[in-house]
Amino acid sequence: MSLVAVLPVKRFPSAKARLADGGLSSAQRLALATGMLSDVLAALRRCDLVDDIVVVTSEPGAEALARGAGAQVVADDPSEGHSEAAQRGIDWAVADGAFHTLLIAGDVPAVNPAEIDSLIGSLAEDEVVIIPDRHGNGTNALILTPADVISPSFGEGSCERHQQIADAAGASSRIEPNFGIGLDVDTADDLDALYTALEDQEPSVAPYTRAVIGRLGPR
Repeated sequence: MSLVAVLPVKRFPSAKARLADGGLSSAQRLALATGMLSDVLAALRRCDLVDDIVVVTSEPGAEALARGAGAQVVADDPSEGHSEAAQRGIDWAVADGAFHTLLIAGDVPAVNPAEIDSLIGSLAEDEVVIIPDRHGNGTNALILTPADVISPSFGEGSCERHQQIADAAGASSRIEPNFGIGLDVDTADDLDALYTALEDQEPSVAPYTRAVIGRLGPR
């Protein structure tokens, strides 16, 4: 049964605005957003159990990266948020015949393909798998079975909220903390956490993001 990975991606000029407080210029934030998305796309391409990838975006740079990685592209509405963009990806996946969807952030460059395959291989019917951020508050990835079993609701407190939504839909849910997926980057503290984590990983993990961080200088 097929699985489609869905990546909602914001316009790059508005991406990672909070990193400006950490001293990153707009050019540096653009480079970081590009590097992280490149790493996530590359990791998904190495997953044996991901059948297709769709990037939902109105950002030309993200569209170019997606097509270069062999992914599909669905246009989003810039006035809509992350959840609405993810729903557009779900709708595309269902129309394409997917039985599962993996909704994953484009800023988790340390994601491990083997661990994604392991999660997919353990799926039950009518299930929502929630992969939280490193704080256990937000949601960095969802795996939905069937592909549209719930409508996503990302943002603050979404880890608990997705459990409630799954319960209301009559689906089981489970939280699966994952080290790599938990390391999204929105703030300077997040970037420091990623930098520290990558020091303990093989050089093959997040190579594009590593290159950008290397140009940023010591953390």
